[in-house]
Amino acid sequence: MKMDFIDLKTQYQDYKNEIDKEISEVLNSAAFIGGPKISELEKNLSEFTKAKYTLTCSSGTDALLLALMAIDIKEGDEVITTPFTFIATAEVIAFLKAKPVFVDIDEKTYNIDPSKIEEKITDKTKAIIPVSLYGQPADMDEINNIAKKYNLTVIEDGAQSFGAEYKGKKSCNLSHIGCTSFFPSKPLGCYGDGGAVFTNDEKIAKKIAMLKNHGQSKRYEHDIIGLNARLDAIQAAILLVKLKYFPYEIEKRIEIGQRYTKFLSDYVTTPYVKEDRTSVYAQYSIRVDRRKEIINKLNTAGIPTAIHYPKPLHLQKAFEYLGYKKGDFPVSEKISQEILSLPMSPFLKIDDQDYVINTLIKAL
Repeated sequence: MKMDFIDLKTQYQDYKNEIDKEISEVLNSAAFIGGPKISELEKNLSEFTKAKYTLTCSSGTDALLLALMAIDIKEGDEVITTPFTFIATAEVIAFLKAKPVFVDIDEKTYNIDPSKIEEKITDKTKAIIPVSLYGQPADMDEINNIAKKYNLTVIEDGAQSFGAEYKGKKSCNLSHIGCTSFFPSKPLGCYGDGGAVFTNDEKIAKKIAMLKNHGQSKRYEHDIIGLNARLDAIQAAILLVKLKYFPYEIEKRIEIGQRYTKFLSDYVTTPYVKEDRTSVYAQYSIRVDRRKEIINKLNTAGIPTAIHYPKPLHLQKAFEYLGYKKGDFPVSEKISQEILSLPMSPFLKIDDQDYVINTLIKAL
């Protein structure tokens, strides 16, 4: 057999009529940039997260970039984040010529360790970007309290956790600014690149609205230097349909994630989700010894796998200039050598999940 790592095909077939209809409306209206679909999606996303302002954009990376630009991050500033994440989180900091300052992760949740943040704060620190990795929000109360003490902005990178809850509130509405990605493989994904920024601050929202559209306050009036970072209307149309079914998909993700844990926890290190929050299991990631051997056995059996992430950011060539070395963030380095993601989607059939579980147990 051969299964998909993320089953987007079944999802499309289930929603096909509605998605095709929404896309057709955009094609017939020829309102490809901006227009009613964007406005409707932003309204619905605000209703979902309870964030006052939602601003869609061209990618999760641009969402982070827009957030940093909105708070005037510039050359010489420092932004604290985690080295155990996709490069986009730190890449946008460096892109603005600010300095990414890494803090190691908690060994159980894989999210940034709040107890290690304060020692990294200097008079140049302007913001903290916690990443809500694998679908579980970071320790936002502790992080927000540190930020308040030092007058810092907290930008949640919720690219993998959109739909998750933390103490009854939705991810992306847990701090000053929240960012997410609508990349196809994300919990709520479109059929290309897409993202959104969430905030309850009117001033920040107005600035991001200008920044994502060439710094325009109105047509051909450019108040600031901005970007072309808009979400297109076809992607918005797709997301409008998917968002309707997203609460159901979240339930299925949690059900499937918990079922994996039930049957695998005696054999491997399974995801640890704190009691005061939920995970949407953007990835179902376990930790194993002999990872390469196990991957080969699973792949031979037709089971796809992925590694999120094989090399922490402080060891990437792009960040050599920061002067970090092996051993500086031992938890991130350890997890990167053991982490392994299994097939995961709301459409994963129980028979297929059982096949993954049984094949993995035999491979160990």
